[in-house]
Amino acid sequence: MRGGDPLSRPLPRTTHPQATVAGAHSRLASAERGAMQPDANAPSHRLARIAAHLNPQMEEGAPALRPAACRAKGGAPGFKVAILGAAGGIGQPLSLLMKMNPLVSVLHLYDVVNTPGVTADISHMDTSTVVRGFLGAQQLDAALTGMDLVIIPAGLPRKPGMTRDDLFNKNAGIVRTLCEGVARCCPNAIVNLISNPVNSTVPIAAEVFKKAGTYNPKRLLGVTTLDVVRANTFVAEVLGVDPRDVSVPVVGGHAGVTILPLLSQVTPPSSFTQEEIKYLTNRIQNGGTEVVEAKAGAGSATLSMAFAASKFGDACLRAMRGEAGIVECAYVASEVTELPFFATKVRLGRSGAEEILPLGPLNDFERAGLEAAKKELNESIQKGIAFINK
Repeated sequence: MRGGDPLSRPLPRTTHPQATVAGAHSRLASAERGAMQPDANAPSHRLARIAAHLNPQMEEGAPALRPAACRAKGGAPGFKVAILGAAGGIGQPLSLLMKMNPLVSVLHLYDVVNTPGVTADISHMDTSTVVRGFLGAQQLDAALTGMDLVIIPAGLPRKPGMTRDDLFNKNAGIVRTLCEGVARCCPNAIVNLISNPVNSTVPIAAEVFKKAGTYNPKRLLGVTTLDVVRANTFVAEVLGVDPRDVSVPVVGGHAGVTILPLLSQVTPPSSFTQEEIKYLTNRIQNGGTEVVEAKAGAGSATLSMAFAASKFGDACLRAMRGEAGIVECAYVASEVTELPFFATKVRLGRSGAEEILPLGPLNDFERAGLEAAKKELNESIQKGIAFINK
């Protein structure tokens, strides 16, 4: 047959009238559903999305707070980070620094006061990180849900004449409450704990996670980076070099004599007189007191602590992304000594502290310092454990 012959053409399909009606109803229902679905690009929803961070009381079901709305248009994929205690002396500059980090796609700021103001202020920075604020205990779970990294600077600040142990009774309860929230809402997140006294609050956090059945020692890291930052700075002053070219391992804990700089392992290799060793060790151990006294009651080491916490947080994020060879000092569950927790070099990876590195060779001064550190550190650890198990 010729192609143009009518008999060669396919016969039209006949459709049952009921099927036609059903199809029409289906298309109508689909159109109605589409009409009921909020258009994420509609002007009203664009405005709601932009304003979401300014109203921490918005219900989680609101269009502006849905997960898809948590990333700016065109924003690069990254990690979700929460800062607990974001309105405090450390929290505010730390929030600023994390907003500048290109690895952070979503930044949740939580505190019991003043979060809306801090959130609004930081949200005006023209970086790709999307910021949301959360206010009060009733919003803790919303702040933590889905987070990859949780940084906790919350707590009472140190004042003149106070030791880190003076802060224990107040801050221990705060850390317990916040870590209970982490266990509920983001049990697989890596936790960077700053709240003092770190020598006790890290054991407190560990006990909370154990009771919740979510404890992974690799994911709980006490931030002692400020001791390393100070050590690098003070050693560089003595050597007359750029502190960015200096690396000093600092082990033990994060208070007084528990802070042990290993000056025999400084990079680049350097030799010090006994007088310089004593001077540097004492200044590194008492760096926090130096700042508290200099501020004369107006605060503690907030800015340098925020810098150190941001530096450590960035190292964790780079390791989580898969970057190899990242080594930092941190206060972690450890078998380096007989103590259950100890600050030493750790190799960071996707799951947190993936390898605890040995102390390395110590000189006589450092061995004596280690014994003094362990005695005080053990008391602080047991105090933290007892707080949860009393």
